[in-house]
Amino acid sequence: MIETELIQRRRILFICFLCCGVAVAAMGIAQLLLWGIQLFTNIFYFQSFSLTERAPGENTLGWMAVFVPVIGGLIVGLMARFGSAAIRGHGIPEAMENILQKESRIPRRITFLKPLSSAIAIGSGGPFGAEGPIIATGGALGSWLGQVIPMSSYERKVILASGAAAGMTAIFGTPLAAVLLAIELLLFEFRARSFIPVALATVVAATLHTIFISKDAFFAMPDLTSPDIPNLILYLVFGAVMGVLCVAVTKSIYWIEDAFEHLPIHWMWWPAIGGLAVGLIGLVEPHSLGVGYGNITLSLSGKLTLAAAGSILVWKFLSWAIALGSGTSGGTLAPLLTLGSTFGLIVGTLLATYFPELHVDPQALALVAMASLFAGSSRALLTSVVFALEATKQPVGLVPLLGCCSVAYLISSLMMQNSIMTEKIVRRGTKVPHEYYPRL
Repeated sequence: MIETELIQRRRILFICFLCCGVAVAAMGIAQLLLWGIQLFTNIFYFQSFSLTERAPGENTLGWMAVFVPVIGGLIVGLMARFGSAAIRGHGIPEAMENILQKESRIPRRITFLKPLSSAIAIGSGGPFGAEGPIIATGGALGSWLGQVIPMSSYERKVILASGAAAGMTAIFGTPLAAVLLAIELLLFEFRARSFIPVALATVVAATLHTIFISKDAFFAMPDLTSPDIPNLILYLVFGAVMGVLCVAVTKSIYWIEDAFEHLPIHWMWWPAIGGLAVGLIGLVEPHSLGVGYGNITLSLSGKLTLAAAGSILVWKFLSWAIALGSGTSGGTLAPLLTLGSTFGLIVGTLLATYFPELHVDPQALALVAMASLFAGSSRALLTSVVFALEATKQPVGLVPLLGCCSVAYLISSLMMQNSIMTEKIVRRGTKVPHEYYPRL
């Protein structure tokens, strides 16, 4: 008995060691992905072989810029058709499906094809973030290691989740949020033997993030003031509004995806069609192109006018919804954060202007809206709250964030059984663990 326990303890230490190794590799892949996005952005929009950080909206191509996302979509479609169809979509649902149905076995080629296809899609103007692809890539890397080294499907799941969490941490520098993401969306359990290896992996990735990327808050914003009682009540009411918005966004995404399913052409061509919409929208609102992390920072800092915030909100949503529905490769987190922060800024500014007695801080409302849209859409409540805190370094926002995100989560779960992360795989017949079910 004692010998068996000793073997188990050594095995756990071995898994922890592997997870830390995956974290180092995930950091490297994350950096390569960011460089890849910059490289393809410069190639597509500025005709230069450079890693200089530029926004696609700064291009001087004029109407010719419409065809850039089309070319990117065509390349991604060909990669999906002749490489692996698993690179389509935003990555996290596919990782969930592999855990739930395929014993955490992800094809090895995804480790290379997913970041490459995402870099091309985003670099050619795709309105996505880098976080979804790197989460999927980190998970694929962990799964690959778990297939090379003999181990159980449970151990492979832990390493996969560690790779995914490390990838998220490598981009944003949010280790605790990454651990919670793994627990809420990948591990589906809360046990020390599961989350300790994941936690160690995120510690390694966070340390490397501070060394090679930045020590500062990912989304810088002015310090918030402590909310009073009326403000807290307002945040709870606003959470209900955000819950309805979560349902509207999710339903719209899958309605557009269903519309693409009815096209009389092979799905290989869909990303190019989606790219055409992205290019045309990019002429109207250049800020809708690319990752758009800067848009989020501007919203949280209150530096956008109502007109600018409204334009980004509408056009970014349309561009992202059509592109994602077309089956190209890209993430959902950055678009959700963009939509939430701009919507919160708009509502907060209007309330502060016409109801000054409420003492609403538009920047605080932008922060809670950003997190609650992600919470209600993904059903990752604690991840959303902690991510907003870590990414902005605003501890005063804890209570408003927790209240608003909880209400948004509750309203969303009552109105819609599946989330933006699970709807696709549920349609394929995968049974996903749920915490709340709507009751009639």
